[in-house]
Amino acid sequence: AAHPDGGRCVVIDTAIFIGIGLVVGPLLGGLVSGLDRILTARLQSRIGPPLWQPFFDVLKLWNKEKTVVNVWQAFCAYCYLAAASIALVLFFLRSDLLLILFIQAVGAVFLVVGALSSTSPFSQVGAHRELLQILSYEPLLILVTIGVFLETGSFKIERIYSWNEPLLMKLPFLFVVLGYALIIKLRKSPFDLSTSHHAHQELVKGLLTDYSGPILALTEIGHWYEVVLFLGFCSLFWATNWIGMIAIVVITYFLEVLIDNVSARLNWRWMLGYAWTMGLTLSMVNLVWLYAS
Repeated sequence: AAHPDGGRCVVIDTAIFIGIGLVVGPLLGGLVSGLDRILTARLQSRIGPPLWQPFFDVLKLWNKEKTVVNVWQAFCAYCYLAAASIALVLFFLRSDLLLILFIQAVGAVFLVVGALSSTSPFSQVGAHRELLQILSYEPLLILVTIGVFLETGSFKIERIYSWNEPLLMKLPFLFVVLGYALIIKLRKSPFDLSTSHHAHQELVKGLLTDYSGPILALTEIGHWYEVVLFLGFCSLFWATNWIGMIAIVVITYFLEVLIDNVSARLNWRWMLGYAWTMGLTLSMVNLVWLYAS
């Protein structure tokens, strides 16, 4: 017979994981962003900001006067943050991977729609470039997810984490494709086309040009959620032990930052060409190999 307190324990555990996702998620994302800045500075022979600088920046933005181009833009920023946080919470709850990718994609589209609601040419062009980036990385993420399903027989993260061998051994090419998609998704060089975190592009801040003050802070917090979400995605490829999970996440993000610092920004034609040739080719080779074996 079921324990009378079993249902209550499940509810409590779920509430704990939701709290962890909502609170710990952005804290980890902010720390990762701080480490990103420090590592970038070291690679460029600079000292760089303190580890906590991203949190200081967001607090400063939060205390500024709230100014928006229109109400719709602010609504889209809230939707982007909500989608990013819900996707991460579902990941902590070890839910369905396809559902998580769909929710984060909806959030990315809301961010684009908010930028398109402005008449600024910088915002408009940045939004169109962001749409091209979404069209580039989303198919790759779906193909990676399909590979994970073919190997484990499930889209459930709980099942994937309980798999008895590292997915990297059977899905090496798909892991490379995932890393390639992360470069585009996290807007790092050579594909920081829609907006640049280092403010060195011709579109000023592009997609985020007309976001300011507390609304811009919301988009930054949403980005932290997404960083943790996709690093968690990387951890699925070595889920047999904690050391392997941490190692694969650290190495992957280090390579992302390294590529960001040694690459010149390319145009959207290069991005689509690489995504739809190299990315799709590697994905198909790995999927055929997996299916044949």
